[in-house]
Amino acid sequence: MRDGGPLGRAALALLLMAAGAGARPRPAVPGGQSRSNVVLVACDSLDGRLTFFPGNQTVNLPSINFMKRHGTVFLNAYTNSPICCPSRAAMWSGLFTHLTESWNNFKGLDPDYVTWMDLMEKHGYHAQKFGKLDFTSGHHSVSNRVEAWTRDVNFLLRQEGRPMVKLTGHRKQFRVMETDWRNTDKAVNWIKEEAVNFTRPFILYLGLNLPHPYPSPYAGENFGSSTFLTSPYWLEKVNYEAIKIPKWSALSEMHRVDYYSSYTKNCTGEFSKEEVRNIRAFYYAMCAETDAMLGEIISALRDTGLLGKTIIIFTADHGELAMEHRQFYKMSMYEGSSHVPLLVMGPDIARIPVPQNLSGYSLIPLLCEKAESKTSPRGPRPSWVLSEFHGCNVNSSVYMLRTGKWKYITYSDGSSVPPQLFDLTADPDELTNVAIKFPVTVHSLDKILRSIVNYPKVSSSVQEYNKQQFISWKQSLGHNYSSVIANLRWHQDWLKDQKKYENAIDKWLVIRINLTTLSKIYPAICTLESDWIEQQPVKTERSVQPPEALSDFLNTGIARNMSGRERGGFSEEKQVVIRDDAKDGDRTEELGAKILAMGSSENQVSTHLQFLNLTGSKNFLMWLISGSSQVQV
Repeated sequence: MRDGGPLGRAALALLLMAAGAGARPRPAVPGGQSRSNVVLVACDSLDGRLTFFPGNQTVNLPSINFMKRHGTVFLNAYTNSPICCPSRAAMWSGLFTHLTESWNNFKGLDPDYVTWMDLMEKHGYHAQKFGKLDFTSGHHSVSNRVEAWTRDVNFLLRQEGRPMVKLTGHRKQFRVMETDWRNTDKAVNWIKEEAVNFTRPFILYLGLNLPHPYPSPYAGENFGSSTFLTSPYWLEKVNYEAIKIPKWSALSEMHRVDYYSSYTKNCTGEFSKEEVRNIRAFYYAMCAETDAMLGEIISALRDTGLLGKTIIIFTADHGELAMEHRQFYKMSMYEGSSHVPLLVMGPDIARIPVPQNLSGYSLIPLLCEKAESKTSPRGPRPSWVLSEFHGCNVNSSVYMLRTGKWKYITYSDGSSVPPQLFDLTADPDELTNVAIKFPVTVHSLDKILRSIVNYPKVSSSVQEYNKQQFISWKQSLGHNYSSVIANLRWHQDWLKDQKKYENAIDKWLVIRINLTTLSKIYPAICTLESDWIEQQPVKTERSVQPPEALSDFLNTGIARNMSGRERGGFSEEKQVVIRDDAKDGDRTEELGAKILAMGSSENQVSTHLQFLNLTGSKNFLMWLISGSSQVQV
């Protein structure tokens, strides 16, 4: 077993490629240095705490236990992002999520990214992959996309159906997840029929969908639900007496982001202890079926004589809350969601050159118990782990720093949403936020986090990405976008007050301009509400209120960091606010004429209009405020 501080899975690419010997080296063959085969089995949604005590008491996982006896289990491995596509993008690229810009389950790696498998193949490995990949763009449902894009909208809608359990088959039925079993069969046959004959080493990847809950039917009362599905065969592997019923905070005491997640996952209602126990039991049974597929791979390697020549790595893209913190699924930095399994078993490592631009650090020193400075040109790996989340079911970008006994979670720009701090030694269930009690620790951890990633800037980029994606999608549908939303997973809540939610989206579509940048293009910009009110001409025929777009912008907190001089000049006669309306056509020529009439140079007009076009939508209204009057263009 290896503790050695927390680990992020961006290091997996380095583990696969790193130079040096592993835990059980074997002699090099005559004429050159031999290299081991590599098999990576990556499942979905497996809580890493099930691989060691006391979590491993709840369900029998013989294949994982075999790897523990003959290899290494890491006790503190964490996902880089607790959702499928961004996590796998980080794992395949070796880069943090804010570097891949895989923000949600629709946006993955760009086609030109070089993955660890590409590098292995380049250096002489036979490469093969089966099953779930999910690290490229374009997957997942329209519901997933729209829910992620609109998470900043000021409404609260249930995005999931109530979690369910379902027993299927009989006591001898062990093949429940047929797709995963078919892919496992393909991998086993490839090992027995092809890999056994190779003269060069091979790399095999098997991606499993289990133990991810199953989608429920797309119609009827359970539309949008997720189902924990298993058979009596696997349920018998679960120790019901060892199942822990998680404690929940009162709804009124929940952190605001946790409440949003619980509500959108349809978990704020009443659940009996028996209902929660069954959800957890069925989930553990699904983990047992996953373990059996890993066992098939190990058996195939043993039967072909390749087991002693092959490194086996087992991990997951993220965990599963299984009703901890009144939630299921992932999308959370709590342990059930972010803590992943990582087990390594085998003779040695691939010994190919390691790219120096990766986010992870080599795990070889932990496997070999060697000094890290002797095995890594980058020096010792840091003592922290970074995880981040930018997708649906959470109404803010989330960043987690795990180091020592502390888990620090912060949101958005670092100030608009209260942070969380948990002492995992004293509070392993993460029930008590001690951020207020330890302000010095919060400040210290936030400083470390900001040295790794400029997270307020990343959060702002994600907000703009979400908005522009939604605008493009909305425009592609014309005036029918609301009726399309009415048929997505949140349809029941949406239809209760459709006009109210449409108005909330319209208000959200006000463009939040980075005024520091825009004031360099057009200096007559109002930047702070107090400035706007104080510097208005006294002679007005009606009360002066700052434009809605300006008020919304001020609420984002972006303007707080602008000093008076940096904000650019203020004109009491001319202020500009831009908002998207998606109704009028392209008014670029008319906008240019208006700006020229207000005293801007032609060069400023050109630059300004270029800015408008870069926003991804040509349907803009410019509000020109001259003294007490407003002119809509």
